[in-house]
Amino acid sequence: MISLLQIVHDTMVDGPGFRTSIYCAGCENQCPGCHNPQSWDIHRGTPTTTEQIMAEIESDPFANVTFTGGDPMFQPKGFSELAAAIRSRTDKTIWCYTGYTFEQLIRNEAQLSLLRLLDVLVDGRYVEALRDTDLPFRGSTNQRILDVKKSLERGEAVPYSLGL
Repeated sequence: MISLLQIVHDTMVDGPGFRTSIYCAGCENQCPGCHNPQSWDIHRGTPTTTEQIMAEIESDPFANVTFTGGDPMFQPKGFSELAAAIRSRTDKTIWCYTGYTFEQLIRNEAQLSLLRLLDVLVDGRYVEALRDTDLPFRGSTNQRILDVKKSLERGEAVPYSLGL
């Protein structure tokens, strides 16, 4: 189960190309200036099963998937189950936005389990003083877009090449 706020189809702001974005509830970071503060309270979401979310994801054969929120890493078990289903039933890529850093995630077993199922991680808290509206797919200059597979192989954060 995931505490879900909404699913947005065919968005182009949460990663390259058309994406199905899964917006979850729950975030303990509560960054000042957050664009989605209504997502902080996990109780604002609706408990939703993996199968219900997969029906939405599979209804669009062309869009890849983005986990966002809130913070998906606040619900690592539910998102791990969803990511495993996406991996087994589709060829879609999975991006994930989190306020945690890669270095923090690899020290938490539940979050690491989810991390291993992702393609790209946009990590780091939003910092209002570092806001840059020209950055692709992130809000502040401290946030990184990481290639998860390469990062896990090397044991350090490896930037993802956007090819823009």
